[in-house]
Amino acid sequence: MYKYIFGPVPSRRLGVSLGVDLVMSKTCNFDCIYCECGSTTKFYNVRDSYIDIDRLIKEIEDVLQNLTPDYITFSGSGEPTLNKDLGIIIKKVRKIYSGKIAVITNSSLLNNLDVRKSLEEADLIIPSLDAISENIFKRMNRPIEGLTAQNILDGMTKFLSTTKKDVYLEIFIVEGINDGEDELEKFVRYLKDKKVTTIQLNTLARPGAVQDIKPASIKRLSEIREYFISHGLNSVEIIKKYSSREELPKYNEKLEKLILNMLNKRKYSIDEMVELLQKNEVELFKYLNILQKEGKVKIVIENDQIYIRS
Repeated sequence: MYKYIFGPVPSRRLGVSLGVDLVMSKTCNFDCIYCECGSTTKFYNVRDSYIDIDRLIKEIEDVLQNLTPDYITFSGSGEPTLNKDLGIIIKKVRKIYSGKIAVITNSSLLNNLDVRKSLEEADLIIPSLDAISENIFKRMNRPIEGLTAQNILDGMTKFLSTTKKDVYLEIFIVEGINDGEDELEKFVRYLKDKKVTTIQLNTLARPGAVQDIKPASIKRLSEIREYFISHGLNSVEIIKKYSSREELPKYNEKLEKLILNMLNKRKYSIDEMVELLQKNEVELFKYLNILQKEGKVKIVIENDQIYIRS
């Protein structure tokens, strides 16, 4: 049984991704209301050596005997940049793995120069920015005492002004909290001169740490996307999984029937489906995620490939 790695999982953003957890379970300096891992149980804001690096490398080597993921992704159930060995670990992984490495971070430690240097060892960084205003930051992220929205913004500014890596900036939307016009205006003002590869709008797919919050609808996410684009933020995409056909923009019944008819004959890799149906992966996964939820198809990983079968 592996202690530090999880997956691999098929991801629309990262293809086949092998996850790595660099801290103890739920060790974080945030207690985000939307966290699908549950409430934070260990509140820390001190960088430390949380894991046995040699054991981690052996676990990855074991997985790589049978699978070559598109990404090895440092994320998990806590904040990975709390591990002070992050840069060392990425360098060690590079020696046994030739693919890409991603780090998903809550951005809380970007003010730390060592953290920024460590992130430059990765290929892709996915930092989050859920609020600009202090009161909304506290409602959304419920940070450890002493950590402020300005800390996050200062660190983010330093990081974005110096990084040479791809950056997918994620904004997690909770309707009624961080999607008001005033806050959206503040996002635009802050991000307008920042260099990011893309801005990704996300929301709940499963229950969060606070049970009574609700996911933003695709309609609302689309409105925010259009608002950002109309105010000069060029690359903005929605990454929330669609949960029903009603949420799908321009739902194509013929395409769904064609997918099901294909899969009645045999299984297909996602690459084959892209070629045969002349649709990109993002578009296909909108339908496949709904069909999988209904039990009509299964998305599996075989021989380093994402396959879909009925």
